[in-house]
Amino acid sequence: MKIVVTIARILTGLLFIFSGLVKAIDPRGLAYKMEEFFEAWGNAGFMKSMMESLGHYSLSFSMIMITLEVVVGVALLIGWQKRITTWVLLLLMLFFTFLTSYVLFSGKIRACGCFGDCIPLTPMQTFTKDIILLIFALLLLIKSKFITPVAKPFFSFLYILIATILTLALQFYVLKHLPLKDCLPYKQGNDLLKLREMPADAVQDRYEIVFVYEKNGEKKEFKSGFPDSTWTFVERKQTLLEKGRNNVPLINDFSLTDADDNNVTDSVLTNPDYYYLAFIKEVPGNTDQWVNEFKKISNDAAVKIRKLYVVTAQRTAVEKFLLKNAISVDKVLTCDATAIKTAARTNPTLYKMKGPVVQYKWGWADFGEVVR
Repeated sequence: MKIVVTIARILTGLLFIFSGLVKAIDPRGLAYKMEEFFEAWGNAGFMKSMMESLGHYSLSFSMIMITLEVVVGVALLIGWQKRITTWVLLLLMLFFTFLTSYVLFSGKIRACGCFGDCIPLTPMQTFTKDIILLIFALLLLIKSKFITPVAKPFFSFLYILIATILTLALQFYVLKHLPLKDCLPYKQGNDLLKLREMPADAVQDRYEIVFVYEKNGEKKEFKSGFPDSTWTFVERKQTLLEKGRNNVPLINDFSLTDADDNNVTDSVLTNPDYYYLAFIKEVPGNTDQWVNEFKKISNDAAVKIRKLYVVTAQRTAVEKFLLKNAISVDKVLTCDATAIKTAARTNPTLYKMKGPVVQYKWGWADFGEVVR
């Protein structure tokens, strides 16, 4: 039994550390996924006001959850505070299993984001993984006497402290810069216009459409053709016969609109020269850390005759901010806030573009290092 417990302990510990670190390189990704859950539960009528309030703290919850995953994984491997650790492990697995079962059976959320955007899993794969880990957690709790610490208490505590500090430091770093590994559709080298196209092997959903008409109190369904004018239309029924697959473009919500509500996505992204896209989802509370560098980028773009577009979800506030700080840009374009969340993991984020291809990306903390 000790061998079985040791194997379960090592596998679970390593998987928790790996899962935490994969998400630690992009904590905002998990925060946005948490917002999805809070929104789904609120829309379902479950404590709506509370869910809305909790959504404002998604980033904090994300960082705590990521750190806790890594710490629990390290604690399992070194055998630190085995009773407390195994109880926390069991509670976490019950919570994770609840979330993945909700994703699988409700269909309201596409994926749980358990391994971030770098390792996408289907809801069934994630649910199966969590069931296995839940079994491991129960085994480790019940048979915790077979967990032997590998270090003295002082050193074990020191390892836990170091793991906590390093995990938090990594997350705070990427919140100012950008994810250490970009696994999103907007990563460097990608052609944004191509990724907005439907995949070549897409299979669309197949529906059966039935029209219901009525005449003299009698209702009749028509799958093809229409009755004469003596019949009155009642309703149109649509039944899904076959679910499609791979029928959503990798980028399906990125659309740029100018001040006159014209869609200028293609005209902007087909510019053959170098130009900049500065994503400012909303004006943050503290801009002192980057506004001067952004002004230098703006001035340099004007000298080199390069277009500088600001992409935002809040046009009026951003235009006031630019005017107040005497920052000149070519245009302020609006875009859906959700699309900006995916495109820009820091607020603001700067892209250097050539045509539709992303050449470079910088978080606000790196504006002073922009390759002009």
